[in-house]
Amino acid sequence: MAELTQPDVVYSPRSVQLWRTLWNWLAFFFQIFLRILRAVGPQTLSSSSHPFKPLPLVELPNTTDPPPATVEISAGTDAVSANEPIQKLKVVLDLDETLVCAYETSSLPAALRNEATEAGLKWFELECISSDKECEGKPKINYVTVFERPGLDEFLKQLSEFAELVLFTAGLEGYARPLVDRIDTENRFSLRLYRPSTCSTEYREHVKDLTCISKDPCRIVLVDNNPFSFLLQPLNGIPCVPFSAGQPVDTQLLDVLLPLLKHLSQQQDVRPVLYERFHMPEWFQKQGIPASGWTLLQEWDLSNRVSDCQEAWLSPPAPFLSSCGLVYVVASQLWGSFLG
Repeated sequence: MAELTQPDVVYSPRSVQLWRTLWNWLAFFFQIFLRILRAVGPQTLSSSSHPFKPLPLVELPNTTDPPPATVEISAGTDAVSANEPIQKLKVVLDLDETLVCAYETSSLPAALRNEATEAGLKWFELECISSDKECEGKPKINYVTVFERPGLDEFLKQLSEFAELVLFTAGLEGYARPLVDRIDTENRFSLRLYRPSTCSTEYREHVKDLTCISKDPCRIVLVDNNPFSFLLQPLNGIPCVPFSAGQPVDTQLLDVLLPLLKHLSQQQDVRPVLYERFHMPEWFQKQGIPASGWTLLQEWDLSNRVSDCQEAWLSPPAPFLSSCGLVYVVASQLWGSFLG
């Protein structure tokens, strides 16, 4: 019980004042430190205006779902310098409703044909082998009328000057191969892939997996009128407006897609530019498709963040060092006055 009878310890007013001052300074330094961390942290890409016309997207259905979570992408993918080597951009092109539109000749309305031809659309008729067979076991021949998207030949010509072209269609080879032979007489496509090269997912069939073409996601894009085609790599997709003979006035290839692809060819990594422009991962989430295509994004963003953190610790920015030095000097003076 002796401890309870001891007199209370009384602090001098000077000690109380010094402790309060120390506490206030520590709180002040903590706020400064938080501001420094926020200033030197990874920055999200800011909106920028491009010289080319925005590429129209497929209209998104109205939904009452909450907005998707924000996806942060590390910056640092500016246009490359003239002396820095860069891999040639791979441009994967869809066929139907992207480069051409095709109709069974027997079911093509005469009014639609006349409207398209009067507008100046290039067209040709094609015989292609159907997957169905006649009763005698012989292959069935289908007759198809094909309309080329305006500017197709010039688009392929200019695009092949700075990019490697790959055709990837969900159409069967018996139909697509003779069609591509007609529109690619110069053999500009280095590779042609047909329906067997697509894959099925839980949410969509005939999905085009770009890893069968290239293991480097930084320098490959897929142009397709169907956004679900690039479900597995949403950051590499370029959704284009579908082409049909009923809308013959179309300038997508030369006025929209070509300038965008030229811009992408100058980037070390195409994904930040495409994400900033289209936000396809959020689009898929609005369609009720969860993180099936987000894995690539998360791994890529994480690796960039780890690299950025390593660089930041190895070579901290000047403002960070200056602020730390200021904190050290003031703290030393404070402790000196306190102990003295």
